[in-house]
Amino acid sequence: MKLYRRLTAGLATALMAAGLALAAPALTRPASAASLTQVTNFGDNPGGMLMHIYVPDVRPADPAIVVAMHGCGGSGPAFHSSSEFASVADRHGFIVIYPSATQQAGFGNCFDTWSEAAKQRGGGSDPVSIISMVTYAQRQYGGDPNRVYATGSSSGGMMTNHMLALYPDVFKAGAAFMGVPFNCFANAADYPPGASRCTGGSMDRTPQQWGDAVRQAYPGYSGVRPRVQLWHGTNDTLVPYQLLQESIEQWTDVFGLSQTPTSTDTPQPGWNRRRYASASGVAVEAYSIQGAGHSLPSGGMAAAAIAFFGITGPPPTTPPPATTAPPTSPPPSGACSASYRQVGSWPGGFQGEVTVHAGTTALNGWTVGMGFPGGTAVTQLWNGTLSGAGSNYAVRNVSWNGAVGANGSTVFGFLASGSGAAPTLTCASP
Repeated sequence: MKLYRRLTAGLATALMAAGLALAAPALTRPASAASLTQVTNFGDNPGGMLMHIYVPDVRPADPAIVVAMHGCGGSGPAFHSSSEFASVADRHGFIVIYPSATQQAGFGNCFDTWSEAAKQRGGGSDPVSIISMVTYAQRQYGGDPNRVYATGSSSGGMMTNHMLALYPDVFKAGAAFMGVPFNCFANAADYPPGASRCTGGSMDRTPQQWGDAVRQAYPGYSGVRPRVQLWHGTNDTLVPYQLLQESIEQWTDVFGLSQTPTSTDTPQPGWNRRRYASASGVAVEAYSIQGAGHSLPSGGMAAAAIAFFGITGPPPTTPPPATTAPPTSPPPSGACSASYRQVGSWPGGFQGEVTVHAGTTALNGWTVGMGFPGGTAVTQLWNGTLSGAGSNYAVRNVSWNGAVGANGSTVFGFLASGSGAAPTLTCASP
């Protein structure tokens, strides 16, 4: 009994640390009058939850909505102050809902992913309360029903997978940090700190079994499924790292995809990413964070989740004109070239897209040089490897997009601070 109490206390302490102290040195937020606000009487609330909302001062008329959920022992306000989602919302103009769970699962404040009511669409408990919060944000602030997303850490990551399974018609994508697959917990007795089969390190089901659990959550649903981003530390023993693979198996089966990734890369040192794509794009991506324990999200991960969602900032009042910066000199026959267009802009920043073109012969690798006017800095890039600083950068292909067929093309994108002036481009291939 003494050993059990010590294990229980250790688990509670670790989960509370995950819920309350993640990324304590959060990003410095720009000066703003926006603040976290509690909302009462937001609608049907069978889970007895609390709702807080963060609405940035600068936002479009129909802002995206992100539901950000804490870990066990935490709260919405604590997750707001210890994570980077609000500071990213200031930059990109989306609303963040911070629910606070009140369920008692041994040590309190865990999102209900174990009860039969919570496993049924419209069945009650926390999932219905969360949907009421989303509906409130849409009604009160004009939130875009076509841009609603879920994310969370530990218990909140578990609920992220839960909401994507139960309400695929509401959520367009989700990012689960240190979560477990939908329907992993058999019941309340199987939830920590009891002897959980789900998080005990021995959970192993087939992809079809996991996929069937999601399909049975909303029988007959034939619409588009939300895209899924999964994060886990390789040294996480509280929610064992192998559960990342079980989650991958669940969602790739739901999308009818192979268990073999279509691409792998390392966007940042220690961030090993696997992507699973169909003809319409990446449906599932999974990050293995080397050496990390039960401590996610850490710095930069909130921004990566928001980029995966496709939230890139308040849209301009009128669509920006596409601009093209041709190579400094016409490429010889068969060489590569590059063209640029601005996808969107907002005060102090913009999103750009570069298309790499092959000539009359195929490319086997490429490097694009981007020269910007002073005051521009690239802050994030995808589908390439970035080097350089200041106003001059080089972007090299990653493993899966270096081969470009004759007369074909591939695309990479980026976010940058600055005026949005088009870069001067060069393109070279080995």
